[in-house]
Amino acid sequence: MYNRNLDIKGSGMTSQRTRNRLVQLLRNKGIEDEAVLHMISKVPRHLFVDEALSIRAYENNALPIGYGQTISQPYIVARMTELALKTELPLNKVLEVGTGSGYQAAVLAPFVKELHTVERIQPLYMSTKQLLRELGYRNIRAVLSDGSWGLAKEAPFDAIVVTAAPEQVPAALLEQLAEKGRLIIPVGQQGSAQALQVITRHTEQDYETHIYEPVQFVPLIRDTSTSSSTTS
Repeated sequence: MYNRNLDIKGSGMTSQRTRNRLVQLLRNKGIEDEAVLHMISKVPRHLFVDEALSIRAYENNALPIGYGQTISQPYIVARMTELALKTELPLNKVLEVGTGSGYQAAVLAPFVKELHTVERIQPLYMSTKQLLRELGYRNIRAVLSDGSWGLAKEAPFDAIVVTAAPEQVPAALLEQLAEKGRLIIPVGQQGSAQALQVITRHTEQDYETHIYEPVQFVPLIRDTSTSSSTTS
């Protein structure tokens, strides 16, 4: 999927002009953080999808990446990044649950010191790890693992961003938040109402939940048979 020359600059429907139109669309839809919008304009989304879909990469749509998974629409990536950054904590250590194509990680990584990202589907894990390495990301640590368990050995996290929807918030993710840390997560059943939630941990047992807009994500699947291995 990613074994091709990395044309980061792009041309035609992947050019900077096309990316700038996407940024203006996201700004019109309510994304306010200009640093996030700048990152959306610079990250080459066309490299995170199959080459046959690259001409659609800068549409504000989710696109298939195989294995029943999708790359989230740019608005959602920008929104979740923006919400992660609205915190009292410096983002020294962040967890992403559901690496997928790697696009969310690529947008988020420049804002954090250390980003851990977990993926349960081995082919996606392998290809995305390679792509992120080729693009020069050195602060992303990829792990092959079931994300519903989080990544306890690296906790606590200043923020956790989840890119698949559980029906209920996994307790393990709440427990792995640092105090004042934020969990950004879509919650709800597949095919019915889902909502983007932000849960802030104030103390060991005190959590505050805010519900944002309706969303539609693939389900967060618990897979206890998946092995784990970390790479830099």
